Amino acid sequence: MFQQRRHQSNIGGLLVMAEVTFHSIVRNIRSRHNNALVALGMSLMQVVTFVVVFYLMFALMGMRSSAVRGDIILYIMTGIMLFMLQTKTISAVAGAGSLNSPMMMHSPMNSIISIVSAAMSTLYLQVLTMGIILLGYHIIFTPVHIEDPVSTFGMVLMSWFSGVSIGLLLLGFQPWFPSITGILRTVYQRANMIASGKMFLANTLPSSMLVMFDWNPLFHIIDQSRGFAFINYNPHFTTWQYAFWLSVVFIVIGLMGEFFTRRRVSLSWSARR
Repeated sequence: MFQQRRHQSNIGGLLVMAEVTFHSIVRNIRSRHNNALVALGMSLMQVVTFVVVFYLMFALMGMRSSAVRGDIILYIMTGIMLFMLQTKTISAVAGAGSLNSPMMMHSPMNSIISIVSAAMSTLYLQVLTMGIILLGYHIIFTPVHIEDPVSTFGMVLMSWFSGVSIGLLLLGFQPWFPSITGILRTVYQRANMIASGKMFLANTLPSSMLVMFDWNPLFHIIDQSRGFAFINYNPHFTTWQYAFWLSVVFIVIGLMGEFFTRRRVSLSWSARR
């Protein structure tokens, strides 16, 4: 009633949305810990711990011969880093905030900004973590050689993109089926510990076992990343196009679910949880 209405052009509205998105990204990054360096250090420790554990597993179980010819640490990293990136992106996007949360009551804020900021903050933190670990390994231990670094980084973005699509799909259905959605997310993330293919190559699997992993987009992405990273490996049974188009379908379905939910959101939903 006493509020002055301001008319903005399309460019002005886009700039306001970009500014709100930027501040939301910063807020998401700082929400992990009050100290940004501590948050980065925690992310570094998670990835390094995974790499060390899998290296010891490969060494003790004699699985180094099953890896591609080349740097075994880089081989493990191409699996662990993409797995961690997708897992964290799914969790961030799926938990981007409900439509009736207090943050959504402010006028410039909307669900799209919340989703984009959650996805971009995860990408920023994980890519920075990857860069620091690879740089440290390159300086301290041995020079890192990636055969096709541009395409390999493209698979990093593809892992993030697939995580966004799965998280958006879960976010769209979560208000209607909260228990089932939570169970599905947990099952998928636990199954990816093996089904992602970070411990083996698709070319070494028999056809009877290949069908058990072929459904997983992350399995295709990790196998393709190793094909780009190593000159001695050429994937025959995976393709990144499958992961891309499946992610596009998931994003379309997730946006449809989010739009449908947004038009029917009710404050009473918070009271029943």
